[in-house]
Amino acid sequence: MAPPPDRPTAAGGFPIAAGALLGTVAGLFAGQPSIGFLAGLAVGVAIAIAIWLRDR
Repeated sequence: MAPPPDRPTAAGGFPIAAGALLGTVAGLFAGQPSIGFLAGLAVGVAIAIAIWLRDR
């Protein structure tokens, strides 16, 4: 069993969910909700990866 980490780790799930939701809303205004969802999801995943890289 691994010892607990010295400091809490950052979570990256929120940017993924927020990106998907905000992308869908932006896509609705542009008439392309599916593309907005995918673009928001991609941005959220990129932010989550950046948080993960910074945290390691």
